[in-house]
Amino acid sequence: MTEVLSDAEKFQRQLRLIVLLTNNAPLSVDEISWQLHMSRRSTYRYIEELRKAGFILKKSGTRYFIDHHSPFFTQVTQFVHFTDDEAVTMNQILNTIYDDSPRIRHLREKLARYYDVNFIARVETDELLAKNLSVLYEGVQTERVCILHDYYSPNSKQTSDRIVEPFLFLNGNNEVRCYELATGTNKTFKISRARSVELLDLQWSHKDRHAAFYTDLFHFSGERLWRVKLILGPLAADLLVQSAPKAKDLMVVLDDGRYFLETEVCSLKGVGRFVLGLYDDIDVFDSPELEEYLAFRIKDMQQKISKGRSVTPTMQMEIQRTIEQTQEAEDVADNT
Repeated sequence: MTEVLSDAEKFQRQLRLIVLLTNNAPLSVDEISWQLHMSRRSTYRYIEELRKAGFILKKSGTRYFIDHHSPFFTQVTQFVHFTDDEAVTMNQILNTIYDDSPRIRHLREKLARYYDVNFIARVETDELLAKNLSVLYEGVQTERVCILHDYYSPNSKQTSDRIVEPFLFLNGNNEVRCYELATGTNKTFKISRARSVELLDLQWSHKDRHAAFYTDLFHFSGERLWRVKLILGPLAADLLVQSAPKAKDLMVVLDDGRYFLETEVCSLKGVGRFVLGLYDDIDVFDSPELEEYLAFRIKDMQQKISKGRSVTPTMQMEIQRTIEQTQEAEDVADNT
């Protein structure tokens, strides 16, 4: 039997649906149906009615939510609604207040609920950085070209305007990864080194050339990634976690007490040094590139050892003399 609702009841459901879909927690049709006590068919109909009314409904997989930029939603909340730039500013102000009272926590939670908190929560309080970051953020979101005015390069020790396509923030939003039009390459720019940032009315035209920049567990960075699989003993696992705490979340404890680690690295040099330094506590498997690199390094070490065996007696005397002189100098330093 079809449920007959009054206009007031229908309106109440519409309002409750709006509240559910603006709580910054995308919901599936089943979850909405359960919370509003109605069928999946009715849920789809109500969602479609909201879309026709002007709300911007977005999907994350099979889950729905209302974009806070929806025209109608913005009109209703125009006196308390913040733009993304204003939200960044509000977050900066809250970050300068060393207060963890319920009132301040509530304000932070409100920002987290309605705005891109993953972006604004990491913004530093530096005024120049915040201003530049705000423009670059819009450039990333709208896929537009920006000019980094008077950007200072520590390599050339010169300042110049850099025309770029910004696409990725790094290092706590202190740096931005961009495709530079003049050089045709991807570069990482420190945001505070630009006097100002200008947003151009020009869309990206090299999106297919954008390459992300990664930093691996062994503190090497680059655009290319190699996948490696290791089995670590307790010592190797402990040392790696001390150096890179996030490695702990990637490890799986095996039945024999060792740890399985599968990760991607930007350079074989970093992980190679780690494995060679703790070779008796690490096993490598199903990692052909790393295995080939290790074989090359071991062969190179063997050649150096062989050369060391062919040192002449004269060279051995010079080496011994240098060692003794160094020891004498250290003894003198200890006695002063």
